[in-house]
Amino acid sequence: MPVPRVPRRRERLQDIPVQGQKRVLLASPRGYCAGVDRAVIAVEKALERFGAPVYVRKQIVHNIHVVTELEAKGAIFVEEVDEVPEGAHVVFSAHGVSPAVVNEAADRNLQAIDATCPLVTKVHREAVRFARDDFEILLIGHAGHEEVEGTAGEAPDHVTIVNSPDEADTIEVRDPSKVVWLSQTTLSVDETMETVRRLRVRFPQLQDPPSDDICYATQNRQVAIKKVAKDADLVIVVGSANSSNSVRLVEVALEYGAKAAYRVDYADEVEQAWLEGVETVGVTSGASVPDVLVQQVLEDLASAGYLDVEEVRTAEEDLQFSLPKELRTDAAGNRDDRALGGRVSA
Repeated sequence: MPVPRVPRRRERLQDIPVQGQKRVLLASPRGYCAGVDRAVIAVEKALERFGAPVYVRKQIVHNIHVVTELEAKGAIFVEEVDEVPEGAHVVFSAHGVSPAVVNEAADRNLQAIDATCPLVTKVHREAVRFARDDFEILLIGHAGHEEVEGTAGEAPDHVTIVNSPDEADTIEVRDPSKVVWLSQTTLSVDETMETVRRLRVRFPQLQDPPSDDICYATQNRQVAIKKVAKDADLVIVVGSANSSNSVRLVEVALEYGAKAAYRVDYADEVEQAWLEGVETVGVTSGASVPDVLVQQVLEDLASAGYLDVEEVRTAEEDLQFSLPKELRTDAAGNRDDRALGGRVSA
């Protein structure tokens, strides 16, 4: 697994004169969602309970800053469970794993802690149910993404991955009367619906999942940046390159009117040239991004004269998840059913 980059010493952006008022439109909701919060706290609690090292299969969430901080506390990130010493504690990431991974961990006597986002678990259960009824499942998502691999692994003989709307035009199925679509939770809402539209042209009897698979946080962050983008000369999205929902925010911003949009992991990656002639900067962050990284961007923008910060709020988020069941009792055996909510700055 690539070593996460440690941020450079941040240098302030210089004040760049522009005509008009320099301002920031700060999208809300942004940042941590409930599923990410739960997963990160699960690793922290495991370290407190069992001591270092605690192993984590894949990145717990797709953010290099979060991974770096957890590594400093004693977490060891591995690609596969066969890299974990027998009998050790291993945390499954928020993106979920296939039954094959669960079985492999059990074969090695690993003490597994399942930090899969409950919304991803919901999609897994849908895949199992539809496969049991002998449906062909068209899984809209990106091949190779951990979440897609985990979902497809629940019913490998019944799942076909659809990577894009264009692929929907060429998909073949065994029985057009028994087809259902599911999706990766972190996709662009608009692109997913376009893929579904094209699939339904080919397969008029295509069934919908029982409920929307794209998670509330992904949808809320896309709605917020759509509202910001139409008034922004530049949009800055804080998030890592392997974060699907962060990458989608850049695409959505450009599609909905931003003159330019860039993704950064850290404030020191914002280039001064981006701000030349820019009056209004939109700022948001992906669902796996701690808000401290956004605040650093705002501080640097303030040093460049962008002092007027207006929050653009489009939704309230109050969804909460309990800790993974493996961590719901403390070392003394006392039950801990605390609910966890997204650490989304208001």
